[in-house]
Amino acid sequence: MARQPAPPWVHAAFLLCLLSLGGAIEIPMDLTQPPTITKQSVKDHIVDPRDNILIECEAKGNPAPSFHWTRNSRFFNIAKDPRVSMRRRSGTLVIDFRSGGRPEEYEGEYQCFARNKFGTALSNRIRLQVSKSPLWPKENLDPVVVQEGAPLTLQCNPPPGLPSPVIFWMSSSMEPIAQDKRVSQGHNGDLYFSNVMLQDMQTDYSCNARFHFTHTIQQKNPFTLKVLTNHPYNDSSLRNHPDMYSARGVAERTPSFMYPQGTASSQMVLRGMDLLLECIASGVPTPDIAWYKKGGDLPSDKAKFENFNKALRITNVSEEDSGEYFCLASNKMGSIRHTISVRVKAAPYWLDEPKNLILAPGEDGRLVCRANGNPKPTVQWMVNGEPLQSAPPNPNREVAGDTIIFRDTQISSRAVYQCNTSNEHGYLLANAFVSVLDVPPRMLSPRNQLIRVILYNRTRLDCPFFGSPIPTLRWFKNGQGSNLDGGNYHVYENGSLEIKMIRKEDQGIYTCVATNILGKAENQVRLEVKDPTRIYRMPEDQVAKRGTTVQLECRVKHDPSLKLTVSWLKDDEPLYIGNRMKKEDDSLTIFGVAERDQGSYTCVASTELDQDLAKAYLTVLGRPDRPRDLELTDLAERSVRLTWIPGDDNNSPITDYVVQFEEDQFQPGVWHDHSKYPGSVNSAVLRLSPYVNYQFRVIAINEVGSSHPSLPSERYRTSGAPPESNPGDVKGEGTRKNNMEITWTPMNATSAFGPNLRYIVKWRRRETREAWNNVTVWGSRYVVGQTPVYVPYEIRVQAENDFGKGPEPESVIGYSGEDYPRAAPTEVKVRVVNSTAINLQWNRVYPDTVQGQLREYRAYYWRESSLLKNLWVSQKRQQASFPGDRLRGVVSRLFPYSNYKLEMVVVNGRGDGPRSETKEFTTPEGVPSAPRRFRVRQPNLETINLEWDHPEHPNGIMLGYTLKYVAFNGTKVGKQIVENFSPNQTKFVVQRTDPVSRYRFTLSARTQVGSGEAVTEESPAPPNEAYTNNQADIATQGWFIGLMCAIALLVLILLIVCFIKRSRGGKYPVREKKDVPLGPEDPKEEDGSFDYSDEDNKPLQGSQTSLDGTIKQQESDDSLVDYGEGGEGQFNEDGSFIGQYTVKKDKDETEGNESSEATSPVNAIYSLA
Repeated sequence: MARQPAPPWVHAAFLLCLLSLGGAIEIPMDLTQPPTITKQSVKDHIVDPRDNILIECEAKGNPAPSFHWTRNSRFFNIAKDPRVSMRRRSGTLVIDFRSGGRPEEYEGEYQCFARNKFGTALSNRIRLQVSKSPLWPKENLDPVVVQEGAPLTLQCNPPPGLPSPVIFWMSSSMEPIAQDKRVSQGHNGDLYFSNVMLQDMQTDYSCNARFHFTHTIQQKNPFTLKVLTNHPYNDSSLRNHPDMYSARGVAERTPSFMYPQGTASSQMVLRGMDLLLECIASGVPTPDIAWYKKGGDLPSDKAKFENFNKALRITNVSEEDSGEYFCLASNKMGSIRHTISVRVKAAPYWLDEPKNLILAPGEDGRLVCRANGNPKPTVQWMVNGEPLQSAPPNPNREVAGDTIIFRDTQISSRAVYQCNTSNEHGYLLANAFVSVLDVPPRMLSPRNQLIRVILYNRTRLDCPFFGSPIPTLRWFKNGQGSNLDGGNYHVYENGSLEIKMIRKEDQGIYTCVATNILGKAENQVRLEVKDPTRIYRMPEDQVAKRGTTVQLECRVKHDPSLKLTVSWLKDDEPLYIGNRMKKEDDSLTIFGVAERDQGSYTCVASTELDQDLAKAYLTVLGRPDRPRDLELTDLAERSVRLTWIPGDDNNSPITDYVVQFEEDQFQPGVWHDHSKYPGSVNSAVLRLSPYVNYQFRVIAINEVGSSHPSLPSERYRTSGAPPESNPGDVKGEGTRKNNMEITWTPMNATSAFGPNLRYIVKWRRRETREAWNNVTVWGSRYVVGQTPVYVPYEIRVQAENDFGKGPEPESVIGYSGEDYPRAAPTEVKVRVVNSTAINLQWNRVYPDTVQGQLREYRAYYWRESSLLKNLWVSQKRQQASFPGDRLRGVVSRLFPYSNYKLEMVVVNGRGDGPRSETKEFTTPEGVPSAPRRFRVRQPNLETINLEWDHPEHPNGIMLGYTLKYVAFNGTKVGKQIVENFSPNQTKFVVQRTDPVSRYRFTLSARTQVGSGEAVTEESPAPPNEAYTNNQADIATQGWFIGLMCAIALLVLILLIVCFIKRSRGGKYPVREKKDVPLGPEDPKEEDGSFDYSDEDNKPLQGSQTSLDGTIKQQESDDSLVDYGEGGEGQFNEDGSFIGQYTVKKDKDETEGNESSEATSPVNAIYSLA
């Protein structure tokens, strides 16, 4: 996390601004003035021959200047050449070749003259040259024969072009030539070999020249190398040999310089240009180059090394860079050095460039033209393009070397002066006019500008003005006080006021006043001071695993009157917000972080006046990149050294490397793990097996995961040998009663040790010790036929290849195939243990009747019938196994009160033997299973209905059912009640004694043995239990009673207001019988009734219409009367008390009038009235 300083362009812009503050005052264009050159072509103007030629020259002046040109110092008559024209209102020349012509005919030195009646201004002398890209001369190049280890220079010698072409080397198949400290291209374009190696012969070498203007590439015929060597085989394993040259028979030698020649040389460079020093050396091994400066250090801020340290570049050379430099070339055989004397010369450069001079009549002034260079430049003055010596004499003008002094200037002194300073390396030409004017002060900027600035910043208030004589300028704040200058203020020559550090109290109106002898002028600037934009919570550096989510915070405080914009940069470039990113006002969230998200993130909070930056770095932990450049060295019969270059660990250190191998004989394309090494290792000696064509690859592992496998290494085949082991997991088992199948696990490629791997299989009967039978097998199984039943055999399997046999194998015991047992268990006895289990006992069979391996004795049993009448039972056979040679066992999980039958057999690997005689037994009575489908229903608050079905398994004679139940309410539990029922009863009704409590019921069936498994159910909760509890809790609370009274009062007031509004409206007139007699027009005079609108006759909320059309109040299910707490009042469905608002009528009155008026709110109001 870091707050970033202001960008460099901000400082540069402010510096340029300050430099411009002291510049000369410009004459407004509406005033007469001599010409000024505003645009011109460069001094060395190179043009493309395919395009029209453009030589620029533009100028300003009043009146507008006219233009003419010279070519090679002679007047250039444009009108005589139809190809040449001059742009309108400009001096720019256009030479058009669309109708033919050769551009080369127009090469030369051009100069532009801009003239009006007050003087003549000159452009630089522009040297026009046409770009050239000549063809390479055709030549046949013989093969270059060179001894391995010798130095070699392939010369390019490109054709001269304008400008010089860019040189690069490629093969004839357009592949770039790989360069390193041994092979590299020099600055002159030649290709240098410090020593030639055999692999350099694998390609050819062609020099290419690219010409800038024509965008063409010229290719030289390729060089072909023939390398003479003492070691004709290009063995790749020798490239990384610790002593590669001696391994190839190349003699080592001390370095010598190929460029430059000798021990010393000199070089001249012009001030401001780049100095390039180059040293290329030969030698075996390849020398290293180091650079030094005699008597001092290299300028670290300007010096950089190029071309594998063979070149030293110093940018923007100055005089202090002159001196002696030397390069040191060294290898283990020795070192040499070359000294380069550097002289710095200088074309002319300005010390004091002449500036336009604006004077009033009678004023004095001077023009200064001061330059430096090496050698010292000469100064020549001209006026209006003519040498000053040949100009008419002017008594008010005096020339003193590089200065012209004007005294008591008059209108006739107006002119344009040229200063030309030159030496052998170049020239400088400057125009400066002398203008004599008599002008009162005037302001050149709009009036009453608003300037907004940021607190504590440096700022300037501009007040451009003009006048002649030059006016004096003063600044005032808020129309009062003294002139602002000094302290925190500084006034520049051009009228700008600089405030070095803005404070809140600097806000206000600033007035600038310009005064000369002819009058004065003023302007105002309003300054507003704004709070700075600041990031107060900056993003922090983070480390994240790939695939996780990252949030970068950026919270900003800014002046509320300014519009804030928050943007993000990644690696100092604008960040594209894709669908994996979410940008909010104060944060940036990145979902599913990937490796490409790593980098610096900069939050840019900006307004129209300022900005603040904060940067954080996101480090993404990813799986490592794959290792690369696998090489096999130290090749031996049973080992090899594998070396690799680690890939990028992607910010998570590599912990392990896994080396895998693949062979192309037994399992081609299948990779196997060979060995594992720590992450600090990149080279390992691998133990190998004979006769395997190995190929290796490496996988890197870090905390995040595994890399992709590296590209495979080259293959390496080891020599063969006899096997050193035999196959494992040898077995002999019969698949039929008269055979034996011998199987084993075949050996893999790393244990075969040679071609044509095969197996010698031997067997013989164990008891007889007869001669060994043997056979050679290529697979992994062999079947021996015609064997006796279940006889032991000795078995041996030995590996063999074309190089010999493996070691003598150990014998393994196998058996031939089994047959079914011939005898059944005898003397089978059954003893009943309880209602669900029996004990068995039997005599074992003779071993020779088993005819195989005795696996188990097995009992088959089935339920023949139940002792209960008319009860259907399943007679499915079941079995109980007794592994091994046992004489007793237990059969469990039987059904009580049932008849069973049982048989026993002997079991071997082939199957069951014959069955024993059938035994019968009966299980005694047991307890029944649970009653089925126990259901509890509650039709009302007084009763609970219970129903159930008989048990699925009675397990005896049912005596009846036992029901236990208990009432409970929350944690309170009542007394348990027990009921006994007959075996045929399956229903029961419980009378509730407590309408609030719930009941828990437990039901079980009984036989004479006892009660069986019980089933438990609970009664459902009463329908209004929650409501009743709530009512009992809050109905007696004081706050609740107060709330109800307040609601009642509000409803009463509302109804009275409604009645008054209806009475005043006149829509529904009402007459009382005792005050106003009814007229004949009243249709209801008989009974004194009155009409209501349909709206008044609608049922109120909480009421319902009866079948005869009357409206009756809907009664609540739960009233206070029901609970013994209330009188006539009732509760609505929402619990609000409404009874006190209803007028109670006599019984007779109610019976005489069946309408709903007595209970409607309107009738209640009339009753109250």
